Amino acid sequence: MDVRRRTLFRTAVAGLVVGLAWRRGSGALAAEELKLPENLPVDTFDFETKGIEGWTTVDGQWAVEDMAGAPSGKKVLVQRATKNEFNVIVAPPGPYTDVDVSMKFKPISGREDASGGIVFRFSDGKYYVVRANALEDNFRLYYYDRGRRQLASARVKAPALGQWHTVRVVAVGDRIQAWLDGKPYLDHRDSRFKSGRVGLWTKADSITAFDDLTIRGVTGGG
Repeated sequence: MDVRRRTLFRTAVAGLVVGLAWRRGSGALAAEELKLPENLPVDTFDFETKGIEGWTTVDGQWAVEDMAGAPSGKKVLVQRATKNEFNVIVAPPGPYTDVDVSMKFKPISGREDASGGIVFRFSDGKYYVVRANALEDNFRLYYYDRGRRQLASARVKAPALGQWHTVRVVAVGDRIQAWLDGKPYLDHRDSRFKSGRVGLWTKADSITAFDDLTIRGVTGGG
């Protein structure tokens, strides 16, 4: 095997090992985790003192409700529409280019779907979304542009109904990484959307609660 072929082979193997480690959630790639500058401002939404004034409802029935066992205080944001294809609400801050977002979600019910997700780089109805589903053993990244298209998927233990779970996504340039309940699963590159706002997402008949949305990002774009 000549030098060029050996180099290509080693690069391919290295990429496969990195991908497998992330999909297994081994935590072995801590040094490879995407980082944003430490001095960026942070926006946190726990829905205790302020509701969703200033938010943009794209679709769905979103309202702040009291909920026992909420991660922060007593109030959470709940999506209760059950007949839309997708339900999206977008937070006021931004737009952002690079961003680090986390949120807690509790899938309450759903027979077709029981999901919760983070929307990012939302602009003119186009966006990325990373989501988990209590009815499926996968954790996925999609983009939406007049239709949803899958970009990356990892096999996971389905997040339990009626329990709180954490999703985090970091996007720097064209690279996107995502975690479920603290474990890294997705590491993907896609360059179609450059900047936009951050939001929350459910699908179909999912009734889902959300809390502790935290956004740290580099503002810019449109």
